[in-house]
Order: sequence, then C-alpha cells, then structure tokens
Amino acid sequence: MKLFMKILGIAILIAIGIGFYFRLTDRILTGDRIIGISVLASAFILMPIFLIVRWRGKKLKDYTLSDENMKKMREKGID
Repeated sequence: MKLFMKILGIAILIAIGIGFYFRLTDRILTGDRIIGISVLASAFILMPIFLIVRWRGKKLKDYTLSDENMKKMREKGID
C-alpha cells in the first residue's frame, strides 16, 4: 500500500508539472484542467489512503483529551 501511495503521489506531482507546462505553452484551459484534476485526485484519493495507512492499528483514545489523559499529563507535569 505504501508503494501505491508513493507511485500515486509521484504521478500527481508529474501531472501538476505537466499542467503548468501546458499553461506556459499557451494552452491555458488544458493546463488548468490537468492541474485541477490532479488537485482533486490528491484531495479525494491520495489523502484518504494516506490517513487509512497512517492510522491503522492506533487507538483514537490515546490522542484525545479525556479526563484520564489529563490526569496522566498532570502527573508528568505537562499542563
């Protein structure tokens, strides 16, 4: 899955670069479309996959400010 994320990320960056190249060669509409599709792909495909991979196996309870976690922080001297 990590390899897929790397390949997809590189493909999105290349597509953004190609979009800017098209904008420089007077095909502004085509360049804008390529850049827009790349940004949408990064937001709706790459980001959710990244979040799923990074949060797999972790407990959300460890990262929230519950009363139990606040007591642990006070005991350690972290306010």
